Amino acid sequence: MQPRTRFRRVLQALVLAMLAVVPAPLRSQQTSREPLTAMSFNIRYGTAKDGENQWTRRRAMVFDLLREQDADLIGLQEALDFQIEEILSAAPSYAAVGIGRDDGAAGGEMSAILFRRNRFRVAEAGNFWFSDTPATPASKSWGNNVTRICTWARLIDRDGRGFYHYNVHLDHESQPSRERSTQLLRERIEARAFSKDPVIVTGDFNVGESNPALSSMRGPFVDTFRVVRPNEQPAGTFTGFEFGKLDGEKIDYVLVRPGTEVLRAEIVRFSREGRYPSDHFPVIARVRFVS
Repeated sequence: MQPRTRFRRVLQALVLAMLAVVPAPLRSQQTSREPLTAMSFNIRYGTAKDGENQWTRRRAMVFDLLREQDADLIGLQEALDFQIEEILSAAPSYAAVGIGRDDGAAGGEMSAILFRRNRFRVAEAGNFWFSDTPATPASKSWGNNVTRICTWARLIDRDGRGFYHYNVHLDHESQPSRERSTQLLRERIEARAFSKDPVIVTGDFNVGESNPALSSMRGPFVDTFRVVRPNEQPAGTFTGFEFGKLDGEKIDYVLVRPGTEVLRAEIVRFSREGRYPSDHFPVIARVRFVS
């Protein structure tokens, strides 16, 4: 199947989700929100020459992990069009939003958002590039050699109330790029149309917990993992496929606004026969929005 065809099928899934009827009860009947589970997962490029860890030899583990964790939302990083197509085929309860960072269509990595199609509908969605011209496909400005993109969506839950999900993959080399990227991310979040809607951010930030690029997100956001596990070590999320590696920096995050109820958060160290489904551990959190 050609990439354009695969991309059209992803879009078709989105359209079906947008057309789904999600009943909205009367405001007087609304009480607390239903909790939701969000995951951030860098699945590693499907075209990477990783030998025993190449995509065809680990994709079944990825599918099993996703089915086992059963998240309502999944922010993917390093996801290529054909990988998303395979995931949607293996886990048809999800639909996806996202575009390729290289051309604004199906080319290159997508920072795609998967969402449970029988619970959410998409009210609005979009993308922007981490550059001085964020509306220009494939643009880059801040010392990063690799194009970087954010995908976002405003989703309506089955109670009729909305929230925003932003998913990112920051640069792995340029610290100026990471700092400017989180600055732009905060600006875009603050400028969202429905300013009172809750926000969740997932991503591979490519920085540890003390890095200024992440520190600048504190205040507006909290790391769900540290809300419930403030002192847990080791907490590394990048393994490079090295089995048993748990140390190093925590570079993958699920962030929420302060005051959001965090019911559970963990690093998912799923493995099978001494192998991991990716070179990153997913991180997952179950949260309840308070507004």
